[in-house]
Amino acid sequence: MPPKNANMQKITAICEKHAAKLGYELCEAAMEKEPTGRYLRIYIDVDREGGVTLDDCEKYHRAVQPSLEDFDYDFLEVCSPGIDRPLKSKRDIEKSLGLLVEARLYKPMEGQKAIQGFLREMNDEHVLLSQGEKEWDLPRKAVAQVRLVPDLSALEGAEDEI
Repeated sequence: MPPKNANMQKITAICEKHAAKLGYELCEAAMEKEPTGRYLRIYIDVDREGGVTLDDCEKYHRAVQPSLEDFDYDFLEVCSPGIDRPLKSKRDIEKSLGLLVEARLYKPMEGQKAIQGFLREMNDEHVLLSQGEKEWDLPRKAVAQVRLVPDLSALEGAEDEI
């Protein structure tokens, strides 16, 4: 998803440079207006077990913040895209092939507005999901968002240990 304006293009370039230097992947930089002000949210990821930590976010924040002082925002947040992240970039899609996802639709298809299945393909034309014997070939323009479905099986029984 390309940045919407020249400032966001510059911000994204700065964020990508810092992410590469520190060994992170820039997932997205977004300017979001909220009642409390303008938030510049930067989503980073890392290829290692456990993903992005709070220390990673703090390290990246300290590194990138001085380079962003000339831009108009009230708050800078650095975050992980989360385990249920929406799939936006080509890299996100490639890493998610074969994983369980949920496609949220603008309008119901066969009575469903959200369809879960294993991601087989996703491009500008369509999203291909499989559910056992059934395959869903969804027109991309009908799909509002595709998100990973977290595998919480590792947590089963964990509440007994607490």
